[in-house]
Amino acid sequence: MMGRLIVVVGFDGIELVDVACVTTGFDFANKQGADPAYQVVFATPMGRPVRCDSGLELSGQGRIDGMDGPIDTLIISGGQGHEAAAANPRFVSHVVRLAGLSRRVASVCTGATVLAAAGLLDNRRATTHWYEARQLATRFPQVHVDPAPIFVRDGAVATSGGVTASLDLTLSFIEEDHGAEIARRVAMGMVTYLKRPGNQAQVSLFNKIPHSDQVLVRRVIDHVISHLDGDLSVAGLAALAGVSERHLSRLFVEYVGRTPSRLVRDARLEAASLLLTATREPVAAIARRCGFASAESLRQAFVAWAGVSPSRFRSSGPR
Repeated sequence: MMGRLIVVVGFDGIELVDVACVTTGFDFANKQGADPAYQVVFATPMGRPVRCDSGLELSGQGRIDGMDGPIDTLIISGGQGHEAAAANPRFVSHVVRLAGLSRRVASVCTGATVLAAAGLLDNRRATTHWYEARQLATRFPQVHVDPAPIFVRDGAVATSGGVTASLDLTLSFIEEDHGAEIARRVAMGMVTYLKRPGNQAQVSLFNKIPHSDQVLVRRVIDHVISHLDGDLSVAGLAALAGVSERHLSRLFVEYVGRTPSRLVRDARLEAASLLLTATREPVAAIARRCGFASAESLRQAFVAWAGVSPSRFRSSGPR
């Protein structure tokens, strides 16, 4: 088979999006002129159809026991069937064999459980769907599980977070193989507004803040999100709420899991990240809109938060 052979491994109980983001991403790269082109094979046990979490069936294109190398990239899909797959010695042994024939090995979402069962994540940093991270770390203590990033690259082994994070990992492979321009065109073609860097968090702050039944806490959070360029000091927020700074901090730690000042910082930085990728506003203007005193103060806070500068973060998205 000519080109870069990509073997995507499936099993009963896979998540369809985990497969589709990967296979469609490589297909789009081919349509954008990737040379050598990708040759994608969906391999399953015995080459039989597998049932997705959603109830749909996917036909296998190859047998995992019949695949041979060299393989450019081996990718293990995720899904609710990951525990059963990882507990199947024969299935895991085939993953080990195929990994030995591959230049790169990766997992999508809970496919990390299979890689861990195969010993391929031992003493490596890895991620998985944030909801499953604690279970993975408990079951495989030799794996350095980080639940936050969208994807992690540790040498020739990569792991991604949940579901659509598989597209971000795929885009990183395409950029590595064929350059940033083809990866940018694939991102645009798949209508993903941002080719996110791997160290961006899986879960948005605005989605993961618990909806507190504590009315005072909810009112302060709503004020923060809608007044990012205002006075959001703890003293100012406490005055708004009509309580002492100490009492406000205690309520936030109890109901939100972070201090008021930490929430303000994270909200401002995430808003800045959205503006950096969704607009062409100058960094200085974004800094003002998000409550930073200057572009330099935004830069320092952003590097500490995201690991890259605002300009570098912006350049990772399609233009």
